[in-house]
Amino acid sequence: MRIRSVEPYILHLPIAGGGIRDSTHHVTHWGVVGARIETEDGLVGHGFTGTHAHLPSDRLIAGCIRDLWAPLLVGEDAQDSERLWTKLARFPPVQWVGRAGMTTLAHAAVDVALWDLRAKHAGLPLWRFLGGASGGEVAAYNTDVGWLSIPDDVLVDGCRRAVEEDGFPGVKVKVGSPNVTTDLRRVEAVRRAIGRDATLAVDGNGKWDLPTCLRFCRAAEPLDLLWFEEPLWYDDVGGHAALARATRIPVALGEQLYTQDAFHAFMDAGAVHWVQPDVTRLAGITEYVRVADAAHARRLPVVAHAGDMGQVHVHLAVWHPASTSMEWIPWIREWFEEPVRVARGIWLRPERPGASTTPTEEAFRRFARPIA
Repeated sequence: MRIRSVEPYILHLPIAGGGIRDSTHHVTHWGVVGARIETEDGLVGHGFTGTHAHLPSDRLIAGCIRDLWAPLLVGEDAQDSERLWTKLARFPPVQWVGRAGMTTLAHAAVDVALWDLRAKHAGLPLWRFLGGASGGEVAAYNTDVGWLSIPDDVLVDGCRRAVEEDGFPGVKVKVGSPNVTTDLRRVEAVRRAIGRDATLAVDGNGKWDLPTCLRFCRAAEPLDLLWFEEPLWYDDVGGHAALARATRIPVALGEQLYTQDAFHAFMDAGAVHWVQPDVTRLAGITEYVRVADAAHARRLPVVAHAGDMGQVHVHLAVWHPASTSMEWIPWIREWFEEPVRVARGIWLRPERPGASTTPTEEAFRRFARPIA
């Protein structure tokens, strides 16, 4: 399992319907900035981070993979997981210029590729390689029906159909409009459409300040929301803790946290109830597991944020005991050799060896972007 080469790549995969909007972002393509790692015996592993398909920043991530991490990995044994993770994460020159952000996203791509290699070498899907049993189910809630850019009538009908026709046990609706009453009206309409038996979560993508969140929560508490995701600015531990004390609506967050230390700060402050780590933001699977274990030790549920659109996270969700559910955003599944699958609101376990992270040849042919 000696590493022969580490090569980055960039794919910009289109989102059906021309794109989406939430309170903070407008996205038309999903960026897959990946690492292809080959061993001396010809085994290939793929890993990637998810971006908003912004070529200048994607090139910086790819450059980190090529110029920072590849020289540290070539010649190493791909099986040496903890030592390799630490070698990259504690490399002094990189510590000096960034312990989060683009260097971490690049580390995520490399770490996932290494885990993909190990599982392929063992001939097992990643969830089983990690020690998962074949029993148990992980529910899928539908995020793709709830974007802020969706008109009210389409939003309500889409959420209703997701629950009644497609079998999803719940949906998530984006909030964060300039006028809180706009979002309250939309969320109330969705609750009426899906009934009380389905779960309903909301997601603010860090847009509002604390007074606005308090106003929203006071009016929304009767709607029995499963959680309020990213209500405030991502790094505001104190604000999230204050909101968690002031409302009966549970707080969810994690997609914008880059280190296990950041998660510990929120959990220790009582600022989060639903923990949402993301392997594409953290430094890969290795650190994701540490965060999930820390949440589990505090008896907090883990609901992964699927910045990889579920390709890796489904393995972690069906394996880790703290996982309860995971979001369904099927934007890029068709461009992978083993697409993630949901049936009647339940995530299906991947069957092929590896982490389900190998893009198709057609994806490379149609959507590859130049690294430099």
